[in-house]
Amino acid sequence: MIEVTHQINSVRRRLGTRVLEAGEAKVLTISQTYDTTIEDLWDACTNPERIPRWFLPISGDLRAGGSYQFEGNAGGKIERCDAPHGFSATWEYGGQVSWIEVRLIAESAERTRFELDHIAHVDEHWGEFGPGAVGIGWDSGLLGLATHLATGESADPEKVASWTASEEGRRFFRLSGERWCEADIAAGADPEKARAASARTIAAYLGEEPPAAAS
Repeated sequence: MIEVTHQINSVRRRLGTRVLEAGEAKVLTISQTYDTTIEDLWDACTNPERIPRWFLPISGDLRAGGSYQFEGNAGGKIERCDAPHGFSATWEYGGQVSWIEVRLIAESAERTRFELDHIAHVDEHWGEFGPGAVGIGWDSGLLGLATHLATGESADPEKVASWTASEEGRRFFRLSGERWCEADIAAGADPEKARAASARTIAAYLGEEPPAAAS
């Protein structure tokens, strides 16, 4: 597994807003540059036989207009596909609909940046948990992608579960949550509320009791 601090520091995180027909939405952006070609990164992100090696098993018709379903997670409709530069899709989970936009940018012949926007309406869940509720999950995905591209190996579910429960895995979740809190504050969130939401999210990922609210 890639060293935790190195991976956390290799990822860029930022928050913004976008006005949709139904109102204002938050835009969570996460990106990382990998030592591979744009064609290889595109294949890693779109090949249904390769995606499970670093993320989750996937089924569906993976082309524009088709639908997809991650095992035990989100599904949706693929709205746009521009190989090898990017795609967009709905992200439907737990009765909620948000959107993802993926961009692949060649920084050189052998280095490519993966950049993902997750666009979601502001709701009670966002208010309670902040961007980390989504961001920690994407951080975990980029860790899996980094490991796969660096080693060529497929993720072993048992090893992943063991690592997740280890002190190193728990430190990863904590650091990711803290960095998303910093991005939230940098985007203009109230620092006290952002830190409280981040603490609740980190506790949920670690299986701990959430901190008591300040009286």
